[in-house]
Amino acid sequence: MRRLWPDPGEVDDVVAMVAADARPAPGGRPWVVVNMVASLDGAITIADRSGGLGGPADKAMFSALRGVADVVMAGAGTVRAEGYGPARPSDAVRAVRRTRGQAEVPRIAVVTRSLDLDLATPLFTDAVEPTIVITCASADRDRQAAVAEVAQLLVVGDDAVDLSAAMVRLREEGVEVVTCEGGPHLNGDLVLADLIDEWALTVSPTLVGGDAGRSSRGAYPPESIGMDLDRVLEDDSFLLTRWIRRGASCP
Repeated sequence: MRRLWPDPGEVDDVVAMVAADARPAPGGRPWVVVNMVASLDGAITIADRSGGLGGPADKAMFSALRGVADVVMAGAGTVRAEGYGPARPSDAVRAVRRTRGQAEVPRIAVVTRSLDLDLATPLFTDAVEPTIVITCASADRDRQAAVAEVAQLLVVGDDAVDLSAAMVRLREEGVEVVTCEGGPHLNGDLVLADLIDEWALTVSPTLVGGDAGRSSRGAYPPESIGMDLDRVLEDDSFLLTRWIRRGASCP
């Protein structure tokens, strides 16, 4: 893998590079990273899944960003489509996390208004620490009770999930970094709530066409959010970029 900008050169250890990046938790909430892959023409899926767009470099970045996260967050639709299970970092990553004072395994958090989740899947039955389910008060009460038996249930907001409140709750529990893996509606809600500090975008050397969605969807925020380019890597024509919230303090 080659670093194109800044300071061109070879990158031997993506995990170490990502771990060395500064991610200072803003006051009262965690640092939020969104990690996405998209084709040259903006598609985020092929046949409704993102896997066809990726390659070895994208998978390495995916693992590296999970490696620095205290919590890995995704919307329920993404969890169902991608068949999410508990995070399973390597022994080496576990050891590095221990030296940083982190839990060996990041927790998975699922954001869902409907609580349409299969509670018998490994995501809930095999997790080292209980999976976090973030929902709102209007969700079915019986379903809330069922989820609470196998997961940590966070109820934030009345008729919709209040992501700002969810982040405050997570920070109160010691969470410093959240890596969000989509889907586009959750990303759009994070944009609307102005909660994104870092955007990691892999550009796949592929033209997809069709009607695949974009990386974020939803209501427009009051104003667009500026991001500054921090890094560009290249591997087999894949471009891996890191963007930081404009004005964020990253010593």
